[in-house]
Amino acid sequence: MRRLVLIALLGSLAQLVDGTLGMAYGVTATTALLITGITPAVASASVHLAEVGTTLASGLSHWRFGNIDWRVVALIGLPGGVGAFAGATFLSGLSTESASLWVAFLLALLGVYLLVRFATGRVRAVVQGRVGGRFLGPLGLVAGFIDATGGGGWGPVATSSLLSSGKLEPRKTVGSVSAAEFVVAIAASVGFLIGLGKENIPFGIVAALLVGGVIAAPLAAWLVSRLPTRWLGVGVAGVLILTNGRTLLNGLGVADGYRYLVYAGVLAAWAVVVLRGFQTERVSATADLDAELAELESAARR
Repeated sequence: MRRLVLIALLGSLAQLVDGTLGMAYGVTATTALLITGITPAVASASVHLAEVGTTLASGLSHWRFGNIDWRVVALIGLPGGVGAFAGATFLSGLSTESASLWVAFLLALLGVYLLVRFATGRVRAVVQGRVGGRFLGPLGLVAGFIDATGGGGWGPVATSSLLSSGKLEPRKTVGSVSAAEFVVAIAASVGFLIGLGKENIPFGIVAALLVGGVIAAPLAAWLVSRLPTRWLGVGVAGVLILTNGRTLLNGLGVADGYRYLVYAGVLAAWAVVVLRGFQTERVSATADLDAELAELESAARR
């Protein structure tokens, strides 16, 4: 019983991260389950099935707080479901280890770009226009396939790509990707049940993850609706760099000691950029206030 309560708490933490940043539920929940002593295969199956319920709760919560663009959900979710089902059934035996390293490398670079973009404030967070369907369809297909065959990746691929387009504000990017993930989770789960069967699925663990995730979903959606656009983008960038850096280092066989040094260096660099962003924002706010005061004084003299 204690173990299930702990797993429920870990599920809440994973959903809080995913619902706030639009990614990392799979990474967070799977890692947490492995720490508790659950085998990788059981952890992966549990997380995928639990996501059916947590993504539904997350989508409803984001809808409640106005964080969803339903056009984006439709155009990215349906191809995402197709990609996830194909990956879980027909292509799950395909080795994607080398491909996953390239994907991790590209996503890490994308994280650096987003960090510079949002933390420095040199590029506008959202431009005029809307994301094209010709971009959303293939993006959903690829993200869904990677998610099913690689054990995760829907959020990192979809969220980061939409943010980099600059045509959808971060809170709606996170909300739309989270809502569309419901379709992806259903398709992947059906594929895994067909391909693997249900005999060895630990439904108690699935239920614990589900309960924890459902509890945390409304809080995560509320946070997204309140967080400033700039710092939401900075948080997404940090998660992208750290999680994909971990994948790269593990894939390259880097020793534990050196990996921890790299993690510390990444966190330190991220903190420096964030601090610099705060300083820039404070200077900009002070300059704007001085300009307003000067304008009011000028109007008073007239």
